[in-house]
Amino acid sequence: MVTDQQVRRLRRLDLRGLPQERAADKAGIDPKTARKYRRLGKLPSEVRRMNRDYRTRPDPFAEVWPQLEEQLRLNPGLEAKTLFADLQRRFPGRFADGQLRTLQRRIKQWRALAGPAKEVFFAQVHHPGRLCASDFTHCTDLRVTIAGVPFDHLIYHFVLTYSNWETGTICFAESYESLSEGLQNALWELGGVPQLHRTDRLTAAIPPGTEGSASFTQRYQALLRHYGLTGQAIQAAHAHENGDVEQSHRQFKRALDQALMLRGGRNFLSQAAYEAFLHRLFGQLNAGRQTRLEEELPLLCPLPPRRLESCKRVPVRVDRGSTIHVQGNTYSVASRLIGERVEARLYAERVEVWYAQRLVESLPRLRGRGKHRIEYRHVIDWLVRKPGAFADYRYRQDLFPSSRFRLAYDVLAQRQPERAAREYVAILHLAAWRSESGVEAALTRLLESGRPPSVLAVEEELNRSDKAMSPTQVTVAAVDLASYDALLTGKEADDGDGERGRTGEADGLPEGAAPAGVPVGLRGTGASGAAGDVELRAVPIGSGAAGVPGASAAADGASAAGLTVAFGEELGSVGPEASAGEGGAADAVAAGGVIRGPERERAGFRSSGIGEDSFAVCARPGVGAVGSPATVLDDGAAGAGVARGQAGLEVEPSAQASVELRGANPGRPGLRAAEPRGDGSVVHAVGGALRAGQCDADEQFAVLGLGGDLQGRDDDGGGDRPLGASLRDRGVEHPQLPGGAGEEGEARPGGGDR
Repeated sequence: MVTDQQVRRLRRLDLRGLPQERAADKAGIDPKTARKYRRLGKLPSEVRRMNRDYRTRPDPFAEVWPQLEEQLRLNPGLEAKTLFADLQRRFPGRFADGQLRTLQRRIKQWRALAGPAKEVFFAQVHHPGRLCASDFTHCTDLRVTIAGVPFDHLIYHFVLTYSNWETGTICFAESYESLSEGLQNALWELGGVPQLHRTDRLTAAIPPGTEGSASFTQRYQALLRHYGLTGQAIQAAHAHENGDVEQSHRQFKRALDQALMLRGGRNFLSQAAYEAFLHRLFGQLNAGRQTRLEEELPLLCPLPPRRLESCKRVPVRVDRGSTIHVQGNTYSVASRLIGERVEARLYAERVEVWYAQRLVESLPRLRGRGKHRIEYRHVIDWLVRKPGAFADYRYRQDLFPSSRFRLAYDVLAQRQPERAAREYVAILHLAAWRSESGVEAALTRLLESGRPPSVLAVEEELNRSDKAMSPTQVTVAAVDLASYDALLTGKEADDGDGERGRTGEADGLPEGAAPAGVPVGLRGTGASGAAGDVELRAVPIGSGAAGVPGASAAADGASAAGLTVAFGEELGSVGPEASAGEGGAADAVAAGGVIRGPERERAGFRSSGIGEDSFAVCARPGVGAVGSPATVLDDGAAGAGVARGQAGLEVEPSAQASVELRGANPGRPGLRAAEPRGDGSVVHAVGGALRAGQCDADEQFAVLGLGGDLQGRDDDGGGDRPLGASLRDRGVEHPQLPGGAGEEGEARPGGGDR
């Protein structure tokens, strides 16, 4: 076909003076066609195509056309294929099958030129917040399954005609209960009520054979009045009048089918999972309609204070078979209700049985008519008394809770037909009063082992399983207190970090404590410090005298009752930590092995009781240095006040001192004393002296001076104390001490920080 572009190119080539045939060849046009357009002087699109009004071959239907036209006038719905088949029957061999298309074109032209007028559809203007439409659509063709079982269902579809906002509810019948529940779900999800509600001629809303909206059923009119809606109904067999929701059916089901394919499966674990899937799909479809929906929401009427009950109430009487008959279906109830009148409330998916304004049963609603649902627990009490009625019971199939029960009955019927009913009813009675799942498990074991499923065998299996699962046999594992000790150790370490400045703990190391009055051993020494000092963890003590802070209530208790070591033993050979009392702590600093007294004391310094001399304790280097680990080396009186790291007492390296051990005083729990002329590495009987070599100047651990203005925690405050601030008062600056270090223990020259 020649295009306008080819003819334009032909004209440009002609203007260049090329020969006509060569110009036509370059333009891609046949020379004859080129001469035609040169002669016409028009483009192909400008050449008017002439429609011929003549036939190229004779009309094969010319003789029979008047008859066909008369038939079409009388019955406009006749199809060309039907008329052609009739012609072939009346005129055998005259019309070939290939002439059907010719007749179809002839009839199509006649319908357009002389046929009856067709129905006209008038486009409508939709107003926001005015009209909503709803209808039911079948979704069986989507092949959705629940736990592998085909799920035949409908969806109540609700649409706003202005914004096309839509939602839906799963249902199983076009009943009033489904209509009421679906409409109320949609309105409450929307959050408002439009002015009009349009539906087709549902029998749940409009009785059959009536016309007009005045013929709505009383229940449907009550539903509309509750929400302030005005009902509309389309004409019978005119589904296009509800075209908004009908078109939405097609689009929604196509979107649902695509979503199921995209999901990769049509099986759902439960109906709730399928409902959640539908809810998400509606949310995706409505995402692009928010703009028009926002125009509608302000124009909607408010919702009523509460929903209307979506049920149908049917009064019925319980017959002698302990059953009720509702909407053509049979349900069982408790046998104690036989002869009583109850009220059955039919919802979309359940049936509730009420008696004396109380709910006594809630049963799944049966779909359709002529069906039954018998719960064996309702009749088993009397069936076990009349086992002979089981064999021919009308609803016997409902008395098999599962396939295992059915198999058990079949086995019983084969082995002992005369007792099969009695045995099975007794087994069913066990399931009702013991455990259905337990009886089913027992039947499974019996059937798999080949044993007869008698009631005695089932009861034996139940007793065995109940004994194995007895709730009274509780095994409690032994409590491991090591985890609690670890918790306490970690807690003490945390507390030590926070109380470093308050309790006088040296170097931020944790202290171990144990209650006073508990006879414990000394845990021993810890690892050696950086300077070779060994940690002396704690000193066990007994109860102090009454009136001493941190002591127990025993006034005359021996101060060293908690330390039971023999003559010649080292302190490093004994175990756990102990405290000086309930309020004090006896702990060791890892860096220096100093035995600490009550809380608020300076590191390395023990306060004395009333009338006692102050003394300091230091230790030799730890393991690998001279001396035994954790041996108490020196207990001497302190001179002028010095702090840790300052220049302290100048002592001879080989000098030894014999001093009284405070621990012998019942007022201060402490260490046992050593015998005279001992080597300072052993502890002797109480009342002796503790001997130790004096520490070298560079090994002396933090010794606090005890001046007249420094009061220990055990002082009663009655001694002579000069006016002025204490050296422990951090708010007052004092002159620099001889060693050139402050009170907080800076390193002295040549001594290092230990």
